[in-house]
Amino acid sequence: MNKLRLLLFVLLFFPILSFSQEKQNNFEISKSIDIYNNVFRYLNQNYVDEINPAELNEIAINAMLKELDPYTVFIPESEIEDVRLLTMGEYGGIGSIISYYDDNVHISEPYENFPAHKAGLLPGDAIMEINGVNTEKKTVAEVSELLKGQPGSKLTLKIKREGEKDIITKTLTREKIKIDNIPYYTVLEGGVAYIILNQFTKDAAKELKEAFLEMKAQNELKGLVIDLRGNGGGLLNEAVDIVNLFVPKNKLVVYTQGKTPEQNRNYYTKQEPEDTEIPLAILVNQSSASASEIVSGSIQDFDRGVIVGQRTFGKGLVQNILPMNYNTQMKVTVSKYYIPSKRCIQEIDYSKKSKNDTVAMNDTLGPQFKTANGRIVYEGHGIQPDVKIEPEMVSTITVHLYAQNMIFKYANKFYKEHKSIAAPNEFEITDEIYDDFVKFVEQQDFKYTSESEKDFELLVETAKLEGYYEKIKPQLDILENELKNHKDNDLINNKKEISEILKMEIVGRYYFQKGKIISTLKDDVELNRAVEILLNSNGENEYENLLKSL
Repeated sequence: MNKLRLLLFVLLFFPILSFSQEKQNNFEISKSIDIYNNVFRYLNQNYVDEINPAELNEIAINAMLKELDPYTVFIPESEIEDVRLLTMGEYGGIGSIISYYDDNVHISEPYENFPAHKAGLLPGDAIMEINGVNTEKKTVAEVSELLKGQPGSKLTLKIKREGEKDIITKTLTREKIKIDNIPYYTVLEGGVAYIILNQFTKDAAKELKEAFLEMKAQNELKGLVIDLRGNGGGLLNEAVDIVNLFVPKNKLVVYTQGKTPEQNRNYYTKQEPEDTEIPLAILVNQSSASASEIVSGSIQDFDRGVIVGQRTFGKGLVQNILPMNYNTQMKVTVSKYYIPSKRCIQEIDYSKKSKNDTVAMNDTLGPQFKTANGRIVYEGHGIQPDVKIEPEMVSTITVHLYAQNMIFKYANKFYKEHKSIAAPNEFEITDEIYDDFVKFVEQQDFKYTSESEKDFELLVETAKLEGYYEKIKPQLDILENELKNHKDNDLINNKKEISEILKMEIVGRYYFQKGKIISTLKDDVELNRAVEILLNSNGENEYENLLKSL
């Protein structure tokens, strides 16, 4: 009876508490808006210089939202087109990746058969002017805005091509640029289908289904690998529909929980699946997030396939885009994702962010949950792979060669000197090509500081502070010379690693994005491991064993 009375008390009193809290919040909001308006008005009336109200307002809004989480953001009118790109995967433009270096924005990679490619723009072309607007020292974002526009509209570019004195003028017609959800798919040796899914924009599930059924109709498939590495997510419904291809109808794939009942939703598979039997592997890494985690996490929870790679990003927050006045929008975090085992994939609890604006990622295992077969999985750290593969470490010199555009610029040089190369899966960096690359780098103003040099400099400074420097200087001089000798050989010692990246960059000049992908498949450690599991190459029925309860 006491419990019943307590329950009735809570039920009766809770609405009063909620109403009281809401009333208090409304008062605080009203008061804050009044103070904010006064600050603006007094600044405008009294500040010594002219202020820019729109700019200050956007700064204030962004600072406020920054206190919540990285995904709750204000979207000004000028960025509406970028939102469309994220959700629809399309925009009006010339179809090219651009980057900033040497005081200019340059063409990095034209998309095959789009306006930039059709007009003959090449990687390395410096964009000097767009429709009469000088672009020197403009940012990538500013140049990107000038390049975008209504499909069918024309624009005139003035470009400076490396090695040529004259400015080149190109007239292009903008087109609707659709970024492929699936840039490449194929059947690998052994009968394993492979599909790269780069994003979850409109029709991602439809495109994946078509690619899979096409390969299935033409081959006796032994397994399927879906590559979600680097896929930051996208539309939730596309993720659910992709899971539905391999999981029976009426299965709960994901549900959301938020502050209000309308934010609590369940997402079930709605159609009959295409294939519930084919062995399935999902490739993930630290950049696989959101919708990628829903697909990989639910496949893991249903014990429908194995997850291979590294722990995923851990983004389990749901955002809605809310239209506001003056053609602005706000993307607001409204709920959290939970997958079939009832675990949340969110890594960081932003509500516990400290005042110094730091949030810690917790490496300890979270609460335990169980998959359909009773396997133990954990909450709060993204998706832990069933087969973990440590990411390959990249040497310091390779990072700097890439960052300083040495590899990019050499690929441009190579392209000018060679009309054609072998097919993407056959082309290799020969000793002759690599030696030429080394000479090219030596002729450039290429400098970098190794991690060992940084540590050595710190050691010297510490020795000076502690009064040891003069006593150990002879030993320090020997160590410094040894470090220099080893550093001088970095290009040779890291030849294999550098050659792989150089090969991909050169292949891209001739065969574009698809060629780059093909050139990397043979040496893809994670992909090869997934194929080995699906084909049970070790004879131990590894695939089935991985999905069994421990």
